[in-house]
Amino acid sequence: MSATTYTPDARITPRAHLRHTGALVRRNLLWIRQDPESMFDAILFPVVFTLLFVYVFGGSIGQSLGGGQQAYVQYVVPGLMAMMGMNMAQGVGTGFNQDFNSGVMDRFRSLPIGRGSVLFAKIAVELLRMLFATAVLLIVGVLVGFDITNWGGLLAAVGLSVLFGSALMWIFLTLGVMMKNAQSVQAMGFLVLMPLQFGSSIFAPPGSMPGWLQAFTDYNPLSSLADAARGLMVGGPVAHDLWLTLGWSVALTAVMAPVAIHKFRTKA
Repeated sequence: MSATTYTPDARITPRAHLRHTGALVRRNLLWIRQDPESMFDAILFPVVFTLLFVYVFGGSIGQSLGGGQQAYVQYVVPGLMAMMGMNMAQGVGTGFNQDFNSGVMDRFRSLPIGRGSVLFAKIAVELLRMLFATAVLLIVGVLVGFDITNWGGLLAAVGLSVLFGSALMWIFLTLGVMMKNAQSVQAMGFLVLMPLQFGSSIFAPPGSMPGWLQAFTDYNPLSSLADAARGLMVGGPVAHDLWLTLGWSVALTAVMAPVAIHKFRTKA
């Protein structure tokens, strides 16, 4: 009998779904405890990127902002928060694919649990890793001179980054199901991440970019997230970018969550 023929989700109550999700979250957290090296990306990415961009590009880009390296720190740290979501989302896809290839997911699909619970638990744990990476980023940012003047705006920016990051995770969960191996997921993620990250306002103002790249930047959701976080944390226009980011988050989740769950249910 196929593993996908056991206990359809429709027969499982919402309360049971929550219980299953909680149990799987605990399982994933215990796995991280047994394999602490899986947290290296959440620690090293924010440290390396912050130090790299502040000390390599901070002086020259900061001058264009009218304040030197200190001005660039205030500019880039909120932008890097937007990048954390994408990096963590990619990790979801590779980890999910490895679970499939190791047979763990076949075991889960043979159990009388909600299929969506497996995916929701994976996202919940990755969001915790994302919050940890964001905390590391902010600590490093403060050490290099980032000035937190609006704690309410900071919390709002973190929440917005988490919301958008969770939407991206559905894309990478789908890739994790569809791709043959983790290397393929990582390669596909690289092809998506690099243009979105560097063709955005995360690292530098788009005003000096060529016209065609500025047009791409204007429609890049990472630019909207970075600019919204920047406005919330250090001041500036917020409403337009905030609504764009919320719209992207809702749209991506509405489209990709059903696709990811369907692919997970029907994967041979």
